[in-house]
Amino acid sequence: MSNTRTLRRTVLGTALGLALAAFGGPQAYAANNDGSVAGRTQAGATVVVTNPATGLTRTITADSDGNYRFPFLPVGQYTINASSSGQPVGSTRNVTVALGTTTTVDLGATNATSLGAINVTGSVLPVIDVSSTESATIVSRADLVRLPVDQNVTSVALLAPGVVKGNAGFGGISFGGSSIAENAFYVNGLNVTDFYNRNGFSEAPFAFYDQFQVKTGGYSVEFGRTTGGVVNAVARSGSNEFKGGMEITLEPGNWHSRADDHYDASGHRYLTASRDQDSLVKTNVWASGPIVKDKLFIFAMYEARGSSPRNTNNAGTTLTSNNSDTGFWGTTIDWNVTDSNVLQLMAFSDKNKNTGDVYSYDYNTSTLGTRTNKVFSDTGGKNWALTWTSYLTNDLSMKLMYGRNEREAFTRSQLDIDCNYISANNAFRAIHDPGVQLGCTSSSTVYKRNDTRKQARADFEWTLGDHLLRFGYDHENDTSDYSRHYAGPGAYYYNLYAASAGSTISNGGVVPAGYDAYVRARRYEIAGTFTTKNAAYYIEDSWQVAPNLVLNAGVRNDSFDNQDAAGRSYIKMSRQIAPRLGFSWDMKGDGSTKLFGNLGRYFLPVANVINIKQAGGLLDERTYYAFDGWNYQTLNGVQYAIPKLGPQIGAVDNSQGDGTVGDLRSEVDKNMDPVYQDEAILGFQQLITSQWSWGVSATYRRLHNAIDDMEISATAQCGENGYIGWVMANPGKKVTVWGDTNCDGTPDGYLTVDTSKEGWAMYDASGNYLGQRGWVKPKRTYAAVELQLNRAWDEKWAMNASYTMSWNRGNAEGPVNSDTDFDDTGRTENFDDPWVNLGGDGYLPNDRRHQFKLRGTYALTPHWQLGADVNAVSGGPITGFGVGNPYDATNYHSYFICVQNCDSPVSENRVYERSPRGKYGRLPWTFTLNTGISYIQPFNGGEFRIKLAVYNLLNQKHTTAVDQDLQTSISNSTSDTFRQPLGFQSPRFTQLTMSVNF
Repeated sequence: MSNTRTLRRTVLGTALGLALAAFGGPQAYAANNDGSVAGRTQAGATVVVTNPATGLTRTITADSDGNYRFPFLPVGQYTINASSSGQPVGSTRNVTVALGTTTTVDLGATNATSLGAINVTGSVLPVIDVSSTESATIVSRADLVRLPVDQNVTSVALLAPGVVKGNAGFGGISFGGSSIAENAFYVNGLNVTDFYNRNGFSEAPFAFYDQFQVKTGGYSVEFGRTTGGVVNAVARSGSNEFKGGMEITLEPGNWHSRADDHYDASGHRYLTASRDQDSLVKTNVWASGPIVKDKLFIFAMYEARGSSPRNTNNAGTTLTSNNSDTGFWGTTIDWNVTDSNVLQLMAFSDKNKNTGDVYSYDYNTSTLGTRTNKVFSDTGGKNWALTWTSYLTNDLSMKLMYGRNEREAFTRSQLDIDCNYISANNAFRAIHDPGVQLGCTSSSTVYKRNDTRKQARADFEWTLGDHLLRFGYDHENDTSDYSRHYAGPGAYYYNLYAASAGSTISNGGVVPAGYDAYVRARRYEIAGTFTTKNAAYYIEDSWQVAPNLVLNAGVRNDSFDNQDAAGRSYIKMSRQIAPRLGFSWDMKGDGSTKLFGNLGRYFLPVANVINIKQAGGLLDERTYYAFDGWNYQTLNGVQYAIPKLGPQIGAVDNSQGDGTVGDLRSEVDKNMDPVYQDEAILGFQQLITSQWSWGVSATYRRLHNAIDDMEISATAQCGENGYIGWVMANPGKKVTVWGDTNCDGTPDGYLTVDTSKEGWAMYDASGNYLGQRGWVKPKRTYAAVELQLNRAWDEKWAMNASYTMSWNRGNAEGPVNSDTDFDDTGRTENFDDPWVNLGGDGYLPNDRRHQFKLRGTYALTPHWQLGADVNAVSGGPITGFGVGNPYDATNYHSYFICVQNCDSPVSENRVYERSPRGKYGRLPWTFTLNTGISYIQPFNGGEFRIKLAVYNLLNQKHTTAVDQDLQTSISNSTSDTFRQPLGFQSPRFTQLTMSVNF
C-alpha cells in the first residue's frame, strides 16, 4: 500500500469514525469491558500508547508488515506514537478508546489532515474497521447528558434500531423479534442478568456508567447464553486528576400527568389509575482521583434515593402509599501494577427496601380511610468483579475475571396469616361487583428468593502474523434459594371468573345450572436451593486475507447443567457448538465504503425457575367451586367481601405439581436438544462527508427448538395406559423418558415417544379413547431491513435517524407468552397439550412492522442546548384465544372458538371455527416524543449544568395491550371483555436534573 493510500485511509477512517461512532454501527471485536487500538506503521517500529490521565503506558513492536495491536485497553483518551532507530515515525496522535471497539490508527503520515476533501481535527475516534461484523450501538455518558433519555438502562437499549418494549404486564424489551426473556446484561464484564426468570438485571444509576454498547446482532463468540440482544456497560474510573461532582434529579408528583380511568361498555370502571401518582428525588455525589499518582486510582459514588409512588387497586377501594429511601453505592479501583499488568475492582450495591402502607379508599369522595396493611419488599444486592489484565508478550495478552452478582426478592405483609388474596377478572366484576374491596389484603404471596451468581472467566488475544486469535473460557454457578406460598388460611389464592351455566371450564368440569360464575381456589407452595452450572469455551480467528478484506471464524462450545435441590443434574446439555462466520470488505481500500456480513448460532440456557418448579416438589393444587354470592366481613373498621363457595366443579387438579419430587428420569427428556437460534446479517455503510454517513442492513433469524413442559399421556407401546405425565422436552421431536415398556403399570425402562405424531391420548365426552395425537414443532423467524442516517456531534449539532421494517412470524414467541401475560420462563402454555398451539402460526406478539427512531441535539449557543428523542412504532397483532378444540374434550387455551352446540355435554356435537393469530387486527401505533433543554455554564475547573426534560411531551396514551381471551370457557357466548384495553403508554412526566462537576 502506498503512502498516499495509507494517508487517505487514515483520514477517511477517522472521518468515518466521527460520523458513526457516537451513534452506533458495526464495531470491531474487542473485549467486553474495554477496547483496542490497532493499525499499521513502519515495519519493526516501536509503538507506544499512553493514557495521560492515568499514566498507563504500553509498548510493543510492529511486525514485519508494520501491523500492531493493543488489546484490552481501558476506555478513555490516549496518545499514540511510533519510532524507529530513535527517530519518530509520523506524528503523535490522540486516540479515543471506546467500549467493545477497535480504533484504527495508521502511523507514519506527517500530515493527516491535508486532503482538501476531508478536514479532520481532534482525536481519532473508533472506526468501523475491516475486522468488524458486529451490529452494535455505542452510547456514551456525554451522549446521555445531551439527550432526553430517562435514567435507566432499558431506555438506553431502546435507542438502538430493532429494539422494542414488551407489551405484557411483566415489561422487558425485545431485540430482533426475540422474547423479553432472551437477553443478557453486563457491567465491567460481570453478567448481571436475572438467571431465575431471565426478565431483568441488576442496575446502577446512570452517573455510575461511562459507556454502553447495545449489541443487536452478529456479536462474537465471547458472548453467549442469549438468543436476543446484549447490553454491555462499563463503569467510570479515576485518574491522576482529583474530580468530584453532585447531581440532583427531581420528579415531583405534580410534574406527572395522571393516567386515565377506564370503563367498559356498561359504564363499569374496570381500571382505576387517575389517583396514581409517582414522586422521585435523587441526590448523587461522586469523587475520583489518585491514591498513588500514575499507579492507583479510585472512583466512588453514593446516591440517596427517595421514591414515594402511590397507587389504587383496579376497583378503587384501596390505596397503597409506597416509600423507598435506600441509597446506592458504587466504586471502581484501578491499580497499574506495572505497564503490563492492571488490576481493577468494580463493586456496587442496588439493594432497595420498599414499604407500602395500604389504606381503605373511597373513590367517589377521594377519601383515605384506615390503614389496613403494611407490605414489605426487599430487592437487589451487592455486585463485584475483580479483573486482572496482563500483556504476557508482545503478541499475547490475557484477562482474568472473577465476580459475584446478587439479587434478592423478599415480599411479605402484616396480614399474611389472616387474609387470603382474592382476584376477579373484568368480566366477573361487570356482573358481580360487591361494592367493597375484595378480601382483606393487597398482598397475594409470601415470597423470598436469593439469587447468587459466581462467575469466572479467562480471555486471551494472540497475534500470529495475519491472524488474530481470541480464545477463552467462562464459568458460572447460578444458585437460587427459594420459598413461596400464598397468604392467608390454607394458603389459598381465590380467582373469580364469569361463566354461563352448562359451560365447560379448564379442569373439564361443567358449571351447574343456576350459576353464572365460578371460583378457583389455588394452593401453590415450594421451597429449596437450586443451582445451575453454565460453562463455555470459545476460539476465534480474525484473518487479514488481503489489505482490505478480513474473515472472522469462531466457535463457542456451551454446556448447561440444571440441578435439583439435592444437587442432582436433571437437565444437562453439553457440546452446544455455536459457529460464527463473518467478513468485512473495505470496498475502496480507504475506509469510506464497507460491505460486511455475518452468520452465527446462539444458544439459550434453561432458567432457574425450571429447576425449582420441575424438580423442587412443587404443589400446585387447583379446586373449582360455583360462585354462591358474597360474605361481608370487617377488619380494622373496613368492610370487605369474600366469595361463598358453592358446589365443587370437577376434580381437584394437581397435574402441575402434587408436592412431591417424582422420578426425574420420567420428567425430563434424556436426550433433549438445546434451544438455539441461527442468524444471518448483510450490511453496507458509506461515508457521505466527514460528518454524515448512512447504512443499510438486512437480518434474518430463525429459532430452533423449544424446551417446555408437555403432558405425555399415551405411548406407542401401551396407548392410553402408558401415561407418563409432565415432561420437560422438545415439543414435536422424539422424547426419551423413563416409563412403562411392557404395559404392566410400572415404569421399568426408557422408551421413546415421537411427539410429532403421538404422546397425547384423546378422549370423547364419554371418556372413550380415540387414539393419539402429536404436537406441532415450534417455529419463530425474524426478517428485517434497517436503514440509518447519522450526523456526528461537532459541538453544534448531531442526529441519528433509523427505520426498521420487520416481520416476526411463527407459532412460539419464546420462553414466555406476552399475548396471554404468562411469564413463567420455559413453562409456557404453548405445549401443555397439542391443541394449545395447533393452528397458531402467524405474526407473533413482538411483531412491530414499522419502527421509526430519531434523536439529536442542537446547540443554540455555547450555553444552551436542545435535545429530542422520537420513537414511533406500529402495534402488534391481536388474537382471539379460545379454550376448546374440535378433536377431543380438552379445555385449555387454543386457536379455536366454539360457535354452535357449545353447551352440549357431548364434545362431538360442538362446532368450532379456527381463530388464527392476528385475526382481530393490530394494536394502534404508539408515538413518543421526549424533549429537553439544557443550560451549561463552565467555571474555573468545572461545569454547572441544568437539564429540564419532558417525557412523552404530547401525553400520548395509546393502548399497548388488550384482553385477547375471546372465550374463557366452552360456551355459546364470547367474553364481553375481549379486546378491552389493559396496557397504555406511560403518561407525560417532567424531570429536572442539576449537576455540578469540578
